[in-house]
Amino acid sequence: MLPEELKKKIHNGGYDEILKRVYGCGEDATRQGRRLIKLLGKFENRFGNEHDVMIFSAPGRTEIGGNHTDHQGGRVLAAGVSLDAVAVAAKTGGCTVCVRSEGFPEDSLSTEGLGKKPEEAGTSKALIRGLCSGFSSRGYHIGGFCAFTASDVLAGSGLSSSAAFEVLIGNVINSLFCNNEVPPLEIAKLGQYAENEYFGKPCGLMDQAASALGGFSMIDFSDPRNPHAEKIPFDFSKCGYRLCMIDTKGTHADLTPDYAAIPAEMKSVASFFGREVLSKVDENEFYSHIPGVRAAAGDRAVLRAIHFFAENKRVTEEAEALKRNDFQSFLRIVNESGRSSFQYLQNVYSPTHISEQGVSVALALCERLLSHRGGAWRVHGGGFAGTVQAYVPNDFLPEFTDKIESVFGKGTCRPLSIRPAGGTPLLFL
Repeated sequence: MLPEELKKKIHNGGYDEILKRVYGCGEDATRQGRRLIKLLGKFENRFGNEHDVMIFSAPGRTEIGGNHTDHQGGRVLAAGVSLDAVAVAAKTGGCTVCVRSEGFPEDSLSTEGLGKKPEEAGTSKALIRGLCSGFSSRGYHIGGFCAFTASDVLAGSGLSSSAAFEVLIGNVINSLFCNNEVPPLEIAKLGQYAENEYFGKPCGLMDQAASALGGFSMIDFSDPRNPHAEKIPFDFSKCGYRLCMIDTKGTHADLTPDYAAIPAEMKSVASFFGREVLSKVDENEFYSHIPGVRAAAGDRAVLRAIHFFAENKRVTEEAEALKRNDFQSFLRIVNESGRSSFQYLQNVYSPTHISEQGVSVALALCERLLSHRGGAWRVHGGGFAGTVQAYVPNDFLPEFTDKIESVFGKGTCRPLSIRPAGGTPLLFL
């Protein structure tokens, strides 16, 4: 459909039901429609109005449970959120790919040269080239296309803007050149491939998988090359709570050694038993050999292993609670997860930056504000600095937001919804 026709149909409400299904919030349909109309106008300004276009979307993601379990072959409960990356895209013929992302320089490359280019490492162009290469290696002929993208998944928000972009471009390629034959988890793997091999970041698969699948998903990494994902049927919009992400404004600079120490110490415990990762170690055997493990790996490594074994179980317990619509049990387990991360995993603040404990302060405030209101709170993601996740009753949200933002600043408490749909072609008929 031509951009002008698509704009008229959106304006007249012709896609409202689709938008409601994708975003899971009826009140978002009008706002999202206006956003897409603006994006279509930007596409026209850059690429003209004669292309038959499609619109695509991929959500940001949040880790619900499974703090630092994935790199040990464990389980993670993750979810797509209502913030997303969107694209207007069209085939152009030839072999030139042009992607303009709002607020960034344009990326242009040829599909006739998809080998790695070291000088592109760390750029969006590397991700696009890597995705084209991944699809091409699967036997698909990838030709020229143009796309204009925009995202409200803010970089550094802990919601993985990079994974949303990878899944977005993966869906563009899948629809334009592969007849949508590549399933969501495979698109996630191609995004990981692009980030690992072309962008140069050794990330896991959780972020891309959560974005590609949407909703709540339990992902088992016991076979890291072929992780198993199960979508968990739960309508978050009916639970009476909002998911809030609290940005403590902490910097991740100089924290690389802290992040690296977690998998290293967990693997040192696994190696005591002749294994590579903790998921391959028998939990009872671990507890019966703690004196030897302490001597070989140190006490912090022991505590982090204790966290892993319990956290891996909690992921399944959280998923089962959601399946039976027992949200109060889910919230209780979230709080157990948060306490374990603070007490055993010890990733809430850096031991080398003890004067900077924004995450600890946010957790303390959440406990004070939510403990008598049935809420839940935990460190979000890698830890040490960054974001806190809180589940806040709807009727308490304004007061909670005011009190949190009085400490961390305006806009630092972001209410979100869990989005049912993952990466998807959004509007194209």
